[in-house]
Amino acid sequence: FNSLRVQVMNKRSRQYQLLKFPWKLYLMEKIHPRYNWHYKDCLTQAQVVMEGISANTALENSYNLMQSFIQAIETNNTQELKSLITSKDSIGTLMLKTLLTFKYNLKAVLNGAALPYSNGCLEGFNRKIKQIERTAFGYSNFINL
Repeated sequence: FNSLRVQVMNKRSRQYQLLKFPWKLYLMEKIHPRYNWHYKDCLTQAQVVMEGISANTALENSYNLMQSFIQAIETNNTQELKSLITSKDSIGTLMLKTLLTFKYNLKAVLNGAALPYSNGCLEGFNRKIKQIERTAFGYSNFINL
């Protein structure tokens, strides 16, 4: 989504300002109206997002698909995930490539969303081991490591 957002931005326009500076808002939504000097206007964060994605239909479709995907993962709705992965909306090429990867690994993606298991603990141990190896890079033998 972020790659498509950067491709859609046109320099020296309001859409550029709406897509460039509040890039984190497109990954989360809050509803607090604030004055922002970039747009010289008082807008809620949701209004900034809606005005920004209205610049391009592919960007809007990608944003809506991403939000639906996040909601389906949070609710463990595998049927919704399956329908989103196989959707035929006009979206950006990078988002389409991601969906094709998900479609290729559909069983693993659905299991990852439905089951409570995670390999985060194992990845944490691997990271610690690699950090120790990086710290001990200059030692002359394995025993000193």
